[in-house]
Formats: sequence, structure tokens, C-alpha cells
Amino acid sequence: MDSFLSLFDPNNCNDSADDFAIGNLNNQKALPPEPQVGNIEYKLKIVNPTNQRFEHLVTQLKWRLREGNGEAIYEIGVEDSGILAGLSQWDMTASLQTLQQMALKLGATTTILRERTLDNGRSVAEVLVRKIPDDQNNIEVRVAVLGNADAGKSTLLGVLTQGSLDNGRGRARLNMFRHLHEIQSGRTSSISHEILGFNSQGQPINYSYSELITAEEICDSSTKLVTFLDLAGHKKYIRTTIQGLSGYSPHHAMLVISSTAGVVGMAHEHLAIAIALNVPFFIVITKIDLVSPTNTLQSLESFLKQVGSRRVPLVIKSLDDVITAGANQLTENVVPIFCVSSVSGEGLELLLKFLHVLPPGISAKEKERLEQESPEFQIDENFKAGDVGQIIGGLLTKGVITEGMQMQIGPQKDGSFQNVMVKSIHRNRVPCRMVRAGQSAALCLNSYIRGLRNGMVLLKADSSARGCLFFQASVSVLFHATAIYQGYQTTVHIGNIRQTAVVVGIFPSNCIHTNERASVLFKFKVHPEYVTVGQRLLFREGAAKGIGEITQVFPLPYKPESE
Repeated sequence: MDSFLSLFDPNNCNDSADDFAIGNLNNQKALPPEPQVGNIEYKLKIVNPTNQRFEHLVTQLKWRLREGNGEAIYEIGVEDSGILAGLSQWDMTASLQTLQQMALKLGATTTILRERTLDNGRSVAEVLVRKIPDDQNNIEVRVAVLGNADAGKSTLLGVLTQGSLDNGRGRARLNMFRHLHEIQSGRTSSISHEILGFNSQGQPINYSYSELITAEEICDSSTKLVTFLDLAGHKKYIRTTIQGLSGYSPHHAMLVISSTAGVVGMAHEHLAIAIALNVPFFIVITKIDLVSPTNTLQSLESFLKQVGSRRVPLVIKSLDDVITAGANQLTENVVPIFCVSSVSGEGLELLLKFLHVLPPGISAKEKERLEQESPEFQIDENFKAGDVGQIIGGLLTKGVITEGMQMQIGPQKDGSFQNVMVKSIHRNRVPCRMVRAGQSAALCLNSYIRGLRNGMVLLKADSSARGCLFFQASVSVLFHATAIYQGYQTTVHIGNIRQTAVVVGIFPSNCIHTNERASVLFKFKVHPEYVTVGQRLLFREGAAKGIGEITQVFPLPYKPESE
């Protein structure tokens, strides 16, 4: 839904023929009718409600918060039909006070995002109501950071999470690197996690918030936590980048482009992958202190249309643009574009405001449904920590895992699973007792695992799961120079799985071309994996790319230990 204040603010209008805007909305005097579902609520006014009416309003707010996974947007001075009626100053003040009382009743906070005066002299306001769900420490949003090598991704993250500007020679990015060769080359080769918090008033909480602040204190002080996945930009690390997008299931992707280089290199590839995986994205143009972003902005318009994404770019120039972009990020085809400098700090405040209002990418109903399923933890990292034991890191895609839970891990080479117990859990480097669906964590197991590798899964102990070598998928080829036939080998990405697979059969014909769809039977080349029907699949080899969905799995037969 378009945020209503942009409808009548003339400063938000862009008359460029390139349509760098959501649309010519400033002449409209109404919003679409109030949505029946979702986290947005219209209220003409809420002045001196009776006790019964007040309780009803609180119940309504509770439902909207649940729909928004802890966040709700209230449009005050707007009728249910969407007409912008506006309120007198007295009625607006009283309505905002009532909304604040409603929020206090639920333990929530209110933040006025914007307030404007209409032509009739009356005012309208947009208010963010936020309440951390009872089963969470904060509202978490995962953002994957993409872009060409040397675009300034790690430097930008260093500035956002450390709270100090760069010196123009890469000082801010040093804290982002995990390996010596990354420091020496200045290029990210692995997936690193960084956090940025926001308090109830929208102020950023990073490592400059107070002296010697720790990651645990950032988490404890934040009502909203943005977890950045810093992905590699160089071509030779493309498989690691795809693994980050596929395995960690980010809610949003941030594509970073350098104004000095423009839209070149892996930027096209990264955007195509984000679109193929249905990840909402926004764009940040860096280094505007060196080169004006005008040419890059012009290239981006044709760039977005060439990909076939049918996205409309929106250059963020004001706070109104920020709120409009945040409201459209999940439901519309708008691509917000920020122009920033990590050296001068220009544009960073608007980017921080956007991250503050960025919605979680999963609805409360979907989250609740996933939590009720049997737990499935995808393993992306594994290591041994001295006397502590076996540590695994990854994403819990389904269910709930608690300390002391009996689990099973696999598949092994024969497709079997090994029984283990979860000794302890850490999230964002902080110990906790529970991890829920959609959250990433590090788990300590009670024993070392033979043949442990990334791509395995952790399941409930009483599950009768088996690994498989053969699986069938409905596949669409995005690009291939010739045709794909039986015997074709490619790297497939399924969640956290990355392995070479061989095309065993193609149905109903014996080949498949670009822009064609077919049912394809694959065989993992090296070892069995645990996959399920409905999982998304992405394959890539050179310039060839394809996407699909798994339709059938053929588990390996069970072999008793006596054999």
C-alpha cells in the first residue's frame, strides 16, 4: 500500500520522464479502502472512547500487531474508505494520546513517522506501533548484502554497524573481514554476520552507542535488530554468494553499486539471482563523494527493465520517500535507491531510517504455522571448539529447538541419521534457551559427528527421515546457450545444499531450452542430501541459469545395522 502522506506532498513528485518515482500520486486525495488483513489500520479519530470501546480498540491493535509480526501502522485522520479527511489540532492530539494508551496497555511503543497538514487546514498522521512478540527478544530482519567487488559493501556495513565514518582508505571494512587473505586483498570471500539495532524511538544502536558495548548489549537494548549477511562480490566466489541467498533465507537484499564504476560486473548476476529467489531488494549507490550518481541512476532504470523484473525505481531524497518505500517494500514493485557516502556520511541517515521501518519478510500467521511443524535446522557452518564440543551454525526453517532436545543429524553416506542432543544455543553471540523458525543460531551438540559437513540438517529424533540421491523437479531454464540434455551436470542450490547434480531424465521431451519448462530427474553426484517436496531449486553453471521446485523425492532404502 502506498503510504498516504506521499499522496499530497508536492516535494515528493518527480517530473522526470524516467519515472524515478512510485507514480504521480500527489493529486490524489484518498487511499485505497482499508485492507481487511495485514498490519495497517485507518482511524478517522479516537477521542474519549468508552471503556468498552477502548477494550475493543486494544483488541484490534493486538490483532494488527500480530499481522505485522510486532509492527502496526496507524493512519490517523483517514476514513475506512481511504478518504483523507484530516483532524483539528485538538482531535489529533487526543487521538494520538488514545493510541499511546492503547499501546501501553499491550506493552507497545508508538512513534510518529510523519504528520502533514491538508489543504483544508486539518492534519493527518502516520504512526508506527511496535511490540516485541512475547516469544522473541526483538523483531529481527535479515538483509543480504550483494554487489560487485570493490563496490564498498564491507565499508558501508562497517560504517553502519560500527558507527564511525570511513577514512577513504577502507578503515571501516577491516572489522568485517574474517580471514587474513580478505584483509590483504580487501575482498570478502566468506559469509559474515553483522548486527545493527534500533531502540523504540528509532535511534540506531551500534558499537558506538556506548563505550565498550558488546553484541549481547546491542541485542538487549534493541526492539528491532537488523542482521546483515555480507556476501562475496567477486565472480570466483559466486557459489558462496548464492549459498548465502538460498540457505539463509534473507527477508531482503541490499544491492550495493559504486557510483565510480556504475552498473557493471556481478551486479547484473546478483540482481537476477535475487529476483529468481523472490527476495525483495533495494539499491544503495556508494562513493557519491567521488562521482555524482547521475549517470549510475540513469543506467539503473534500463538495468531494472532489462532484467525483466518490471520494477519502478524510487530515488530516496526525503523522510517521506523513506516511509513510502518501506510501506511498498514487500507488496509493490518499487525499488528504493539510496545515494550515500561512507566517507562524508551523506545519505546514511535516510538509509538508517529505512532500515528502521523495513518490515520483516514473514507474516505472523506463516511464522506461527512454521513453528508448529517438526524442527528442521539447516547447517551452514561447523567447527570444534576445544572442550566445548561440536558446534554447528545455520538457520532453523521449521519448528522450535530448545536446550536438551534430542535430535538427529544427517544424512550420512548411506542416507542414515545419527542421534545427538543439543547442549546449548547461541543467537547473535548471546546464549539463549530456545530458537524458533526463521531464526539463525549456533548449536553445541553433545558429541562429535562423523562425516559432518555443511548442507546437512538437524531433525527431530523420532523422525524417519532418509537422505536421497535422486529427486525430481519442475524446472524453468532462464538461460542456456544451446539445449540441456540427459547427462548434463550443474551445481544445484537447494536451501543450504550446494552440490553437483547430473540430469538423468527430462520429461516429456528429451531436452529443454531457454524459457522452457520441463520435469527433470536429477541425481546428486557425490553424496545423498535431505530434500523435501516444495523446496525451491536454483542451478547455475557458467552463464547457464535455471530455477525450479522439487516435486518428488526418492529416499535411499533403509539398511539394518546387522547388514
